[in-house]
Amino acid sequence: MRAFLTVLKQSGELVDIERPISLTYDVGKALAKASAVEGPALLFNKTESAFPLVAGLYGTRKRALIAFEATESSIHEKVTKAIDNPIGPLDFVGPPPCQEIVLLGDDIDLTKLPVPIYSPKDGGPYITAGIVVSEDVDTGIPDIGNYRFQLHGPRVLGLFSASNHRFGKNIAKALARNVPLHGAIVIGVDPMTIFACQVQAGDASNDWFIAGGLRGAPVELAKTISGNLKVPAYAEFVIEFTVDSDDQRIEGPLGEYTGYYTPASLKPTAKVTAITHRRGGIFQGLLTGKPITENHILKQIPFEASILRQLQAQFPTIADIAITNSGGVQAYVVIAMTPRYEGEARHAILAAMASNLHPKWVVVVDPDVDIRKSAEVEWAMSFRVKPREDVFIIDRTATAPLDPYTDGGYSGSVGIDATRPYGVEFPEVSEVPDWRRFDLPEIDRP
Repeated sequence: MRAFLTVLKQSGELVDIERPISLTYDVGKALAKASAVEGPALLFNKTESAFPLVAGLYGTRKRALIAFEATESSIHEKVTKAIDNPIGPLDFVGPPPCQEIVLLGDDIDLTKLPVPIYSPKDGGPYITAGIVVSEDVDTGIPDIGNYRFQLHGPRVLGLFSASNHRFGKNIAKALARNVPLHGAIVIGVDPMTIFACQVQAGDASNDWFIAGGLRGAPVELAKTISGNLKVPAYAEFVIEFTVDSDDQRIEGPLGEYTGYYTPASLKPTAKVTAITHRRGGIFQGLLTGKPITENHILKQIPFEASILRQLQAQFPTIADIAITNSGGVQAYVVIAMTPRYEGEARHAILAAMASNLHPKWVVVVDPDVDIRKSAEVEWAMSFRVKPREDVFIIDRTATAPLDPYTDGGYSGSVGIDATRPYGVEFPEVSEVPDWRRFDLPEIDRP
């Protein structure tokens, strides 16, 4: 992470906040303001804690592309190639930087970390930028994912993972086997490792291989202090824990990716067994809530690239996919494709509905439509659609996690085929050609 911070500072994408700032709401206000104007990431150096707090690292698409060292035209190909060319991790040799400071027993105190309260009705301070490392208790396959944790006290965290997410599945399997589940919250890693958490892959995938593929080099891992998990050796902080399902406490509310507060409810706890960190460790925060926040930017590129890869295997004329931030990078999907036969666009829609995203809206357009411009998508929907023929509803589809408006855990999905009718002559688009290359110095900007 430190190398990425240097790059962001050099490019004017990270600013230091040297005045004292409250962890109660003020961090959230600052991040919301920076997000609204697509401003820089913020490094809070005076946080009511011994540690600085950095947040907003992936708060704009521009910074995400900087992290990937890619452009809009190359990003999806780069990510899909990385997924197809995984690189396994390596064991770190010697004492790892993430364990320069080790806190055990009575020295463990989560309240000394700069953990903010982001929104006024949040149930308390939340760790939102942590990567959870856990393993399937049967296979030992590791999973890394981004999950939320509420501070309940110096050594206790409230945890939440949807039942269809791998961390939730690992918890359920451990409970069924009546064995403890060990986990670790990793905070402050290189960009590709945190983006690897968002890649949509199967339960049998080893996420360290995906992270290595994205990095183009192995992730160096070190064994945790109080368990047998392995974590990134250069992480800023590692919070080791065991899941305690017998001690359930009220967790929530929290302003979530849907733009709504999730209601408070009884959930299992995480009992912290060790905290380790680098000397001069830098803690990381992340604002989530009504789109668009950093949470949405962080998910978008990995979601798009991995779902595009899955769909193109079946529908090779799919040119691109947009999973919109406004839909929480979950509920609204736009696909650009050239149908090869009557009804293929509808088949692609059904495949997207069956993906892990569980979208409510899937729109397919021709490749001449810019799927990242809502006005162009709306143009296609307005003039290339016969609602009776091209719009359909699939009822009782699985809903996206935390969707506030469902019917007993189910929802429905709407498919819209906004491509030109197959095999039928259609009017030519009226558009001024070559205007982008026209020299007009009166309005051109350098």
